Amino acid sequence: MTDAGAALPSGLTMAWSRPVGWILDHLVYRTTVTGRTNVPTGGPVIFAGNHISFLDGPVMFGAAPRPMHILVKQEMFKGFLGRVLTASGQLPVDRRGDRAALQRCKDVLDAGRCVGILPEGTRGSGAAADINGGVAWLALNSGAPVVPVAILGTRQGEEHLDFVPRPGRRFHVSFGSARTLARRAGETGRASMDRAAQDIGAALAGHVQDTIQKSGQPLPFADHKDLTAVAGDAGR
Repeated sequence: MTDAGAALPSGLTMAWSRPVGWILDHLVYRTTVTGRTNVPTGGPVIFAGNHISFLDGPVMFGAAPRPMHILVKQEMFKGFLGRVLTASGQLPVDRRGDRAALQRCKDVLDAGRCVGILPEGTRGSGAAADINGGVAWLALNSGAPVVPVAILGTRQGEEHLDFVPRPGRRFHVSFGSARTLARRAGETGRASMDRAAQDIGAALAGHVQDTIQKSGQPLPFADHKDLTAVAGDAGR
């Protein structure tokens, strides 16, 4: 479990990591970005992206018009990579269930910052047919709007989950309309969570399909033999 009392990442973490994200998206790869005007220009935002490749988190990070702190599984916070993740302001999460990590994300949102999460939890087709409850908990308890993010091209066809795309491949990242969710009078906490998760999942799945139609880039074939490096299933 992560430390519930951990301090927020320094805002200075974005001074170097944001340019690195831009380089990844636009110099190493060719990323088309649409829908940036859908992202609120101030206040907290939850970015919820579909998940097909280990590159999705970094690509979303580099494409977003605002800096964000992304939930990454705690096993990645080791050695040199762990130091890089920490220095870039990313947030460790225990994928077996981590309320402390979700609370830390809420603290980040309460400070007016942005959080990135890949709520499918595992790399697959990226159709967002099923999402976890962590993103719903965050939306309900922080009041932050949720922006669905469609990420296409980071894995194609029958490519393996660990496949690294060659430089120059074309990606597409699209930011959908922000939506804010709240509990309803007389509604139980579980009912609120289920409704919010269903709403967010439907919005993300719909936005992914809309982006496929507009961009012409399809999703890869599903492959569930491996688990994601960038997580979002702490609410399970």
